[in-house]
Amino acid sequence: MITLRKEDGAADLAGITKMSVGVSWDPSAGTSGGLLGMARRKRGVDLDLIAVLLQGGEPVRFAGLDSLDPIGNGSVLHSGDEQTGAAAGDDETVHVTFADVPTPIDAIVFVAAAFKKGASFEKANNVSFKIYDATGADTQPVADIWPSLLGAENANAIARAFRNGPVWQLEVLDRKGKIKQGDRQALLRFAIG
Repeated sequence: MITLRKEDGAADLAGITKMSVGVSWDPSAGTSGGLLGMARRKRGVDLDLIAVLLQGGEPVRFAGLDSLDPIGNGSVLHSGDEQTGAAAGDDETVHVTFADVPTPIDAIVFVAAAFKKGASFEKANNVSFKIYDATGADTQPVADIWPSLLGAENANAIARAFRNGPVWQLEVLDRKGKIKQGDRQALLRFAIG
């Protein structure tokens, strides 16, 4: 198992043939109590996990939102849109099978965002980004990232998997930022940094 922190830099993923990245959160009522608070908790907040596939530094495909299998071979597969944060475990997950990722794809950036209008990290509790080695029968945690509760950002570039010759490497980014909600171009520009 590789334990990776942001300050560690990039880690080799040699021996890891499958990886999963998950985002989880709990709905919050914000500062509202009573019936309004209960209604907000039931409705939840919609955070989105998006994997942006890069070729030569340019985004060419993404998994997330309404695109679950952008390559069409299951090599980068999104679990689907959880809109409330009420699911058990990870609310949204992207699974990557490195051997099946087409050669022109040289990097994958994983972004969590309050992408839809009205959503925000401030309306979610216990936000966590997890990276797993999914090679064997048992999924093993590689990194667990808890973003800061401070700030008004609505996006976080979690990690970047990239090719280094024949080997994939992983770098934890944990880079916060602000994007225009509902604007895919802004989301893609944020992903490439």
